[in-house]
Amino acid sequence: MPSIFADQQLATIAAAIAEPARSRMLCALMDKRARTSTELAIIAEVSTSTASAHLNKLKEQHLLSVVAQGKHRYYQLASPEVAVALEALMNIANVSIRAFTPSTPARLRHARTCYDHMAGEIAVQLHDYLMAQEYLLPTLDDSSLYVLSESGQQALSQLGVQLTMPSKSRRRYACACLDWSERRPHLGGALGAAFLDFFVQHAWVVPDLDSRALSLSKKGERQFEKLLRQPQ
Repeated sequence: MPSIFADQQLATIAAAIAEPARSRMLCALMDKRARTSTELAIIAEVSTSTASAHLNKLKEQHLLSVVAQGKHRYYQLASPEVAVALEALMNIANVSIRAFTPSTPARLRHARTCYDHMAGEIAVQLHDYLMAQEYLLPTLDDSSLYVLSESGQQALSQLGVQLTMPSKSRRRYACACLDWSERRPHLGGALGAAFLDFFVQHAWVVPDLDSRALSLSKKGERQFEKLLRQPQ
């Protein structure tokens, strides 16, 4: 009986992937960048209402997850396992990943503020570096919430980033914040704010007076290159 159920479940998931509009949506999300339902509707060449039905189907089969960011909802692949399965199918079908084309002005895309923490390309690279080095570890209950590992505490203390948070604060300490230009997470929460404070105080970045843009100083360019260079 369990094998029959497994066969049925496999067939159900395969049917969800096989529909052309849904397969285009899934392939577009293989670049690890989240997209809105409107963007996915355009990619799939269907109406927004039809796209919504397709996206609900993919969510039901645990192929997609949704991230709410402000007023927007972004869709992304539900897990690395989904990406591995899709990549295998794409290799068999000889399908290439469509490149993501951001519409954000270059200056804002490179570095900017997101409330009280940093966003943009540099911030996403910083997030990826902290995760790759296992300085940040996802919590068991919520993979979008992070804790600092012991090695992370040592590394950031040596750098000079403020690690403590007021005991009565109800704010998240460290969390993933979906970057609206890169469509990948940067670091939010109290630790994200501490990083931005550090970068400003040490003149790595200079806030723009008329916008949310952050300009990297010459010192900042050198320091970010040094900081984000992963050990071989």
